[in-house]
Amino acid sequence: MNTILIVDDTPENLLLLSELLQPHYQVRAASSGRRALQVATTNPIPDLILLDVMMPEMDGYAVLAHLQADPRTASIPVIFVTALDRTSDEERGLKLGAVDYISKPIKPMIVLARVKAHIELKAARDLLQNRNATLEAEVAKRMQENLLIQDVSIRALAHLAEIRDPETGNHLRRTQAYINVLTQHLREHPRFADFLTEQNIQAMVKSAPLHDIGKVGIPDHILLKPGKLTPEEWEIMKTHSRLGRDAIEQAERDTDQPVEFLRMAKDIAHYHHEKWDGSGYPSGLVGEAIPISARLMALADVFDALIARRAYKAPFPFQKAATIICEGRDNHFDPAIVDAFQAEMDKFEAISVRHADSEADCLNKLEQVAGLQTGKSAERSG
Repeated sequence: MNTILIVDDTPENLLLLSELLQPHYQVRAASSGRRALQVATTNPIPDLILLDVMMPEMDGYAVLAHLQADPRTASIPVIFVTALDRTSDEERGLKLGAVDYISKPIKPMIVLARVKAHIELKAARDLLQNRNATLEAEVAKRMQENLLIQDVSIRALAHLAEIRDPETGNHLRRTQAYINVLTQHLREHPRFADFLTEQNIQAMVKSAPLHDIGKVGIPDHILLKPGKLTPEEWEIMKTHSRLGRDAIEQAERDTDQPVEFLRMAKDIAHYHHEKWDGSGYPSGLVGEAIPISARLMALADVFDALIARRAYKAPFPFQKAATIICEGRDNHFDPAIVDAFQAEMDKFEAISVRHADSEADCLNKLEQVAGLQTGKSAERSG
């Protein structure tokens, strides 16, 4: 049963309205504005309030203002019931937020009809709000599921490249974290602010682990070679950026609509070996022509290659690696990104320590790769 709160400082009016409404509703009463505010916030919360205007201490207009200011009562519809019958009084009440206006002396049939109409209207509004809330929760759940699927897909693709790559999985974690640090620092920079929206930052961080996905297409004798590559081998190694671009582009074609993180991943995979002065590969792009995402990945990838431990090389000390990055300002790297790196060096060092590779990790990874290749050779000979 719906609950109605009647507010009037005249006992006779309270009694009259109570007797009229009690056969149809649960009725609560208050003889002052202050008492009405107390009753309105205690269970059962009223579904509708019939509010007198002319009351001592706190009139109906003041009560309505308090009701609307309180989140617990702001949505309760209020009907003014008053002897003020001028059009201007009615207009004032409706303008302040009352849903209706009933003049005294009351006419029972009119009161019942108005009350019923507003109770039904509130019920319909509440139902719609509940349905909207349920729909929003379902949409949020589906969005979360989609994001999770994206994350799992990215990790699976990155792991595919990682299986054949002598680098450990910590390289992916570190470079992803470096990208996040750089983007957060540069998001207010005038040259980067338009691009580094929250959506683009998330897409960039999410897609960063795919930067070397193209290495799955590099022959084992080149990819796993512990020593220096010959010029011919190096040319083949450089094709991993194009192979990565092509693989992600094919994934884009297979989707029904554009996927932002795939576009970002394609730029990163294709262009993260470009250099600010145009001496990089595969396209020799110069300066601003290099996508921002690739410029950020370039610094993160080179820095990590310097500080990472490999079975065939010891890691550079952090300060030496940082010096090399700073020396690359204006030639290898976008100067603003180097400045961001210098400002956030403490965070870079913390990430490198938190996700550091041990010598045992590197040896285990090489053993896994060697075992995989041995297995493939056995399959071919069988």
